[in-house]
Amino acid sequence: MKRKLVAAIGAAAMMTGTAACGSGDDGQSADGGKKVTVWVMDGSAPEEWATALNKEFEAAHEGVTVEIKEQQWNGIQEKITTALSEDSPPDVIELGNTQTAGYAVTGGLADLTDLKGELNYDAWNKGMLPSAELDGKLYAAPWYAANRVVIYDKSLYADAGVKPPATREEWIAGLEKIQKSDEDVQPIYLPGQSWYVLAGFLWDEGGDFAVEDGDRWKGALATPEGEAAVSFYKELQSFSTAPEDTDEANPQQSTDVVPKGGVASWIGLGWEAAGAIEAIEKAGGTADFGYFPIPGKTADKPGKVFFGGSNLAVAERSRNKELAQEWLELATSEKWMKKYAEATQGGLLPNTPDAQVRPEPGSFAEAMVKAADVGHITPVTPGWANVETEPNPIKEYMTKVLKGTEPAKAGEEADEVITERINKS
Repeated sequence: MKRKLVAAIGAAAMMTGTAACGSGDDGQSADGGKKVTVWVMDGSAPEEWATALNKEFEAAHEGVTVEIKEQQWNGIQEKITTALSEDSPPDVIELGNTQTAGYAVTGGLADLTDLKGELNYDAWNKGMLPSAELDGKLYAAPWYAANRVVIYDKSLYADAGVKPPATREEWIAGLEKIQKSDEDVQPIYLPGQSWYVLAGFLWDEGGDFAVEDGDRWKGALATPEGEAAVSFYKELQSFSTAPEDTDEANPQQSTDVVPKGGVASWIGLGWEAAGAIEAIEKAGGTADFGYFPIPGKTADKPGKVFFGGSNLAVAERSRNKELAQEWLELATSEKWMKKYAEATQGGLLPNTPDAQVRPEPGSFAEAMVKAADVGHITPVTPGWANVETEPNPIKEYMTKVLKGTEPAKAGEEADEVITERINKS
């Protein structure tokens, strides 16, 4: 998760803690009391929320202080890996949800399995939970997540007589109508390598990028489910003039494409919607976007979506492990997750549905929350990070199919790479 995602939702005052230059310290404050050091990513913790949370924790723990140290996403994996191997790591660390398993397998994270009751485990969002576990043990607590929705230009939809769809069939019919109504309008901007979007279609079909095969993993794109998912993606992409060999960041769709006009809809995150609005208004225009969940096969539930987000974990070598665990329990409790959702104006999904605040009607957050029950993450295994390394075989698979290669053949080629990478230690 990037800082821009949080900024987009309107959390005006973000944490301004001092960036850490090392890892942790000796676990003591300047006056000799105990100190809990928490690493959070740039923009993840609204200042008001963090200040109030720490005040309550410190009041309940005489002589204990909490120090928040803000980190940058760039280079964070290497920094955390180094910190967890040292004798004085930070006590609590924010981890990307797809990265957590990789840190857990090294032994760097404390086993929280015995704390499930204290952590309100049974109430957590079922789509976020898998990222916090590995081999039946709990190594983190879900903190927040967000997902993509369809962002559309209200005026262009209205001109074509199209309303937000409830099913894939209605979605395609609407795009066809827009295409026929104005040849200068792109019904949807969809780059060929938006693999997080493909992920949702794949999960809708009952498939996945990789599946367990005994004590190993194997790629699973050369399957009927993979073919169905990429075929639907190809149908959607046929309504777009976006490049077949780039993702949504190259060029950046929200600031380099949409503000130029002529785009009836696109799929993006909250920070992208905000970025497009800002760019349009800066150029003297007016943005009037509407939002709807990515449609599913039937109207009873939206399409599945990738949950991008973060977990909070305790370092195994923490000098103040018990205090760190108690801070984690408080920070991820229903009370403080509700306050977190309020601080981010409903624009991030808290770890429990009970803490979700009611988003503003017609907002991006409202559309995002509608898909909160169908969120998924990529395969939970330490080797998944190797799969995402460029050149990403999933992206290459998508481009090959869009350019005419049979899905089965392209899938076999991608599966070979996925299988080799995902089983690397």
